[in-house]
Amino acid sequence: MSIDCFNMTTAYLFGDALASQFRLRKRVFIDRQNYAVPSWKGMEFDQYDTPATQYFVWRDEEGEARGVARLAPTSLKYMLEEIWPEKITAIDLPHSDRVWEATRFGVDNNLPPRVRNQIVKELICALLEYGITHGIDKIIGLTAVAVIRNVFMRNGWSAKMVSPVWLEDGIEVQAGLLPVSLETLQNVRRHTQVGTVLNLLGEDLDGRETRVAA
Repeated sequence: MSIDCFNMTTAYLFGDALASQFRLRKRVFIDRQNYAVPSWKGMEFDQYDTPATQYFVWRDEEGEARGVARLAPTSLKYMLEEIWPEKITAIDLPHSDRVWEATRFGVDNNLPPRVRNQIVKELICALLEYGITHGIDKIIGLTAVAVIRNVFMRNGWSAKMVSPVWLEDGIEVQAGLLPVSLETLQNVRRHTQVGTVLNLLGEDLDGRETRVAA
């Protein structure tokens, strides 16, 4: 499989993928995790779905989104900066096109565990591939402590913790800073056994991917 990667400008090249990932987010983040965020006609969205946002979507054979993540540059207003700025104690809050925030990382819980695990591995590889080919040095994000350990660190992507652990809706969460580099991607690929996954229609991936896969 591959991870479709698009923004609002290029979403038309991927059919229904943009709406499909909004529908998956409604099921994952509102129906299952009770996020207090907006929805409309079965689709979840928030103020960080902007023209700068890059979407990463794993779709099944019918084209339905089953895994999703998004990235946006910290040079614009972003979630950690606006909602939890006082929690970031180990670094200054970044404001840079070379540091992006990852949010809305989720997988359809109705899938078998083996499939969910594979989607997770492919999503993190796609984030690294995109970062390397688009001049990103680091990715920052807030998530459950269990996700940091079991999704990122377990699959070879080390994180620098930049906040204390705190409870958010009864779940232990923490902010982390993830390095983006070819060395990191190679380490993640060794752990996950996942090859090239990023599908960016309209971009010259052949030349770029030669460098990423080296």
